[in-house]
Amino acid sequence: MRIPRIHTAQRLDPGAKVELESAPSQHLARVLRMPVGAELVLFDGRGGEYAAVIAAVDKRRVTVAIGDHREIERESPLHIHLGIAVSRGERMDWVVQKGTELGVSEISPLLTERTEVKLGKQREQKKLDHWQRIAVSACEQCGRNRLPRINPPQGLAQWLHAAEARCRYVLHHRAAPATAPEDPPGSIALLIGPEGGLAESEIAAAEASGYEAIGLGPRILRTETAPLAALAILQALWGDMGLDR
Repeated sequence: MRIPRIHTAQRLDPGAKVELESAPSQHLARVLRMPVGAELVLFDGRGGEYAAVIAAVDKRRVTVAIGDHREIERESPLHIHLGIAVSRGERMDWVVQKGTELGVSEISPLLTERTEVKLGKQREQKKLDHWQRIAVSACEQCGRNRLPRINPPQGLAQWLHAAEARCRYVLHHRAAPATAPEDPPGSIALLIGPEGGLAESEIAAAEASGYEAIGLGPRILRTETAPLAALAILQALWGDMGLDR
């Protein structure tokens, strides 16, 4: 049986005992039915991971004994900050989950001219918490020991002003493919619009802010497909995916 990987927001130290939060405790105790003595891998998002064993189990709480720290990192050398317009339904959930698996470092949900999702303050916080849980689950599954940063929803102008990266790209289905720089850029800001795409004025504003408009080929990709295709291409060019050259 595969050893479960569990994230906790608590700081972990070798030799300590920790009572896990409610959600992972119930998953281990009720879903996986893990007994005392079962092995786990824990990570707290501060780097590396810890061997652990279950020390006590009841219906609501699982207590674990922390073992040695392992200095294992699976982060990409390419820092990608994804700015993506909030989309309807489960599309945004899909992008957060798969973007985390593809190694994105930071995600900024954006409110653009054609964004159809309306977020009040209360709903905004619920959405942010929901996306964070999705990112945590994706890290547990894919082996990452550091969580991507999920920023609160923001306007496009705020993103264009604040996002810092060596290379900046905005996806536009009528643009030509970009010319890749020879040297690895180290950091990239990638801007992607909603279902209806970014307005021409928004693309112009992005270009005025130093973003290069790029396309992903002759086919128009859905809003949940485009970011994943772009992330995979960027990771293959300058990150940790693809064939050795």
